[in-house]
Amino acid sequence: MYNYIKGGYSMKIKEIIAPADYTTKLGERVSYWTYFIGQNIFYNVVTTFMATYLMMNGIDLGKIALVTLIVKIWDAVNDPMFGIIFDKIKFKNKQKCMPWIRISAGLVPITTVLLFIIPSGMAQTGKLIWFMIAYLLWDSSYTVCDVPIYSMVTTMTDNVNERNTLMSIGRLFSSAGMGISGLLCTLLVSEKVGMSFSPTVILLSVIGLLFMIPICFTGKERNYHGELEDEAFSIKRMLTYLAHNKYLLIYYLGYLFANGMMTNNALALFVSYYLFGSANFNIILGILGVVPSVIAALLIPVISKKFDKFKLFFICNTVAAILGLAMYFIGWQNKMLFIVLTVVRGIFTSVTGTLGFMFTPDCAEYGQYKTGVDAKGITFSIQTFTTKIAAAIASSLGLAILTFFDWTKIEAESFADIEKLHIVQSATALNGLWVTYILVPSIGLAITSFIYLFYKLRDKDVQVMARYNAGEITREAAEAQLPKALKCGITPKLKETE
Repeated sequence: MYNYIKGGYSMKIKEIIAPADYTTKLGERVSYWTYFIGQNIFYNVVTTFMATYLMMNGIDLGKIALVTLIVKIWDAVNDPMFGIIFDKIKFKNKQKCMPWIRISAGLVPITTVLLFIIPSGMAQTGKLIWFMIAYLLWDSSYTVCDVPIYSMVTTMTDNVNERNTLMSIGRLFSSAGMGISGLLCTLLVSEKVGMSFSPTVILLSVIGLLFMIPICFTGKERNYHGELEDEAFSIKRMLTYLAHNKYLLIYYLGYLFANGMMTNNALALFVSYYLFGSANFNIILGILGVVPSVIAALLIPVISKKFDKFKLFFICNTVAAILGLAMYFIGWQNKMLFIVLTVVRGIFTSVTGTLGFMFTPDCAEYGQYKTGVDAKGITFSIQTFTTKIAAAIASSLGLAILTFFDWTKIEAESFADIEKLHIVQSATALNGLWVTYILVPSIGLAITSFIYLFYKLRDKDVQVMARYNAGEITREAAEAQLPKALKCGITPKLKETE
């Protein structure tokens, strides 16, 4: 009996990571997944620990905020700009993504280290200039790695189920990268070890680089057809392409509401401390979220073969919104009930979190099918751009909302200091924390579900479009298989205007 169960379990795992009908090799897929570990080590180090490092360098917080704002303006420009470059440049080796991935594998570690080696004896103005230049270089380098690695899923294979597996398991490896960097960095710079940020980040950069290197040697772009790409891809054509790719715009409008209103992350430690009695309660919530995430990442490739992934996403997003609204009205006073509801809700949010970026390749195929233009660079740069903008909005929105709830200003270096100084918050402020933690994110999810009622792309239809885009079937054959809402005519839209 044990051997039967063990054998059945092994077969399931094999079905997920190494089915016989996949065009990619197992080693290739593993190296693609491990790249996300390295990438997210760098991302988490910068986004989570950079502010702490700057504060410990004695730089004024207001000036840090101003310089960061300037960088974010560049952020808004550099993602679409690289998307254009990515689509226009054609390498002699007839690869689209791999050259950029190889370049970024060197640039991202170097620029990350550069951010964390600001000379301590430098004047504050000099430190700010160093930070701004280093951050601009890092942000540009990260864009060079982010757009190609997500776009590459479309050049590795035209099999939609295979793409879903690559993206789903990739999200699991991304979480592993975030966990590795968060745990090691916190441990090494803590009072228990006492290592400074510079050697810590150098160590993490070496680890991240080791995870990013394998794909540079094993990655293959068998589904890239450079000869079918349009040479004259101007900014005007880019805007026209985006205007015609309505499902890309619909999806990321919904994504912007869901993640731009996710105000819970920025204030999670204060919620844990003031509402549940200890900042360490946040660790418990983090641990409780790991299991559903792992299960979702492993099961989604199997489920998506039998159940359309967008329908699954929509159901889970809607249920998560309803549960969140229920939790708000129930309140935080019953800690055990809160934990139970958080675990249940976490099952649904883990599914949406895992599926989140799987729709960009679908939108890329739709955009190419409708317009006749292969603009994956622009498509995936919209993903990167929206992700960054949503994160910036979420943290700012949470803090802005708290200003309306009689929040007592805190000047302390740690939660131990807050406890020692007996800094308390009014009942109004506590309610404000609860509003930002659960109500605002839930409203965001509800708005997203409404927007997604207008999203009509489904897996089986994307597979038809992918086969046409790869030259496997004729336009007439593709149109005959598509539902009325997705029919685009015999001639691609941008070809009609030529």
